[in-house]
Amino acid sequence: MKKIFLLFLLPALLMACGNQNRSQEKENGVKNAHPEWVYDAVIYEVNTRQYTPEGTFNAFSEHLPRLKELGADILWFMPVQPIGEKDRKGTLGSYYSIRDYTEVNNEFGTLADFKAVVKQAQELGMKVILDWVANHTSRDAVWVEPHPDWYVRDSLGNLNIMYDWTDIAQLDYSVPEMREAMIEAMKFWIRETGIDGFRCDVAGEIPTDFWEAVKDSLTMLNQDIFLLAEAEKPELNESVFDAYYAWDFHHKMNNVAQGKENVDSLRSSLHRMNNRFSSNAIPMYFTSNHDENSWSGTEFERMGEGAKPFAVLTYMLPGIPLIYSGQETGLNRRLAFFEKDIIDWDDKEGFSDLYTKLNTFKKRNKALLAQERDGEMTEIPNDCPENVWAFRRMNNENEVVCVFNFSRETVNVKFNAKIPGEGFSSFPDSSEVYPVEEMELKPWEYRIYSK
Repeated sequence: MKKIFLLFLLPALLMACGNQNRSQEKENGVKNAHPEWVYDAVIYEVNTRQYTPEGTFNAFSEHLPRLKELGADILWFMPVQPIGEKDRKGTLGSYYSIRDYTEVNNEFGTLADFKAVVKQAQELGMKVILDWVANHTSRDAVWVEPHPDWYVRDSLGNLNIMYDWTDIAQLDYSVPEMREAMIEAMKFWIRETGIDGFRCDVAGEIPTDFWEAVKDSLTMLNQDIFLLAEAEKPELNESVFDAYYAWDFHHKMNNVAQGKENVDSLRSSLHRMNNRFSSNAIPMYFTSNHDENSWSGTEFERMGEGAKPFAVLTYMLPGIPLIYSGQETGLNRRLAFFEKDIIDWDDKEGFSDLYTKLNTFKKRNKALLAQERDGEMTEIPNDCPENVWAFRRMNNENEVVCVFNFSRETVNVKFNAKIPGEGFSSFPDSSEVYPVEEMELKPWEYRIYSK
């Protein structure tokens, strides 16, 4: 009996500890740390090359009304600049091997075309952020010849290569002039196109004081600038970035889906984030993105039947969820990274309806707001804690109760009190529900309730 009690108590203590830290920081912390439109936002990543047969901004713009109806709030465009030719990978090259920071890849269209799609998205009520690759350029970038000292060199004096990125040249952040030029290039896109922020590639590889200078410069042009770090490095979110990649949690979801770990690993990962990051740092949760899809596999390859419940989970936790191009129609194929490979928009499994309802549900429930305004999260103890994760989010009168069976087994789970409580309705059908002390959950089944 003592062992069972401890199983109940440990998750609750872990989550309560995180919530207590956040509550204390909310009382003493910064108010309105993020732009007003961030707190209930959903990010949608745009792969322009693969989005349409044409692979252009103009062709993509025809999808904007659909994305608005889907409930996307922030459109994140993968890099739109020209791609280097030297040591190019594949036929079309990597988005992340940029030749000129202030030009547009003519395969996608013109600067005027990009400005037009930004304006159209914003007129529909969406925001636009641009992927920014500050760590490196292509090996034939316009900076290489006139500014050879702006680059890191290897022992032979050649442009440095990181990892297996043989098509890039690493920039040297000990050079003040290069830093200034990089910031000016970022300001160019704010001034010329009116974008609302940046997703910053491999942000943790770059000195934090550079990002601090970026934030100071960009907020002079737009006080509501939004910055997402492709990193899980707490110091970046202290004073610069609004959001960060929840990489550890993502890997734990994959491991649980594959039977390598159980639900305790999810609890522990969330607890670590709560302890390591300040209360206003927003994790971005995802089951896929351009890297995961192309290199690690689709969410269906990595998560199998767990793909759908884990997608739902990304909406229920305190943070921002991400949808990658094609996920909203259940795309079950790795997209080629360096070649043309068009997305299949035939939604055979009803994923568009699911994501539309999730986006609506998130906006209707203040309990699901992102950090700084997030609803308190507490675990609901149960007798199957290794398989079942049950918790509630509360924000004033609004409450959301979540129950997930993250296992391949049917479970009969008992709770320490009746759930969800009185006056709740179920997601996604909004039907009335009644409190119960136990329930049967099929493999990967979830129940979501709100009032």
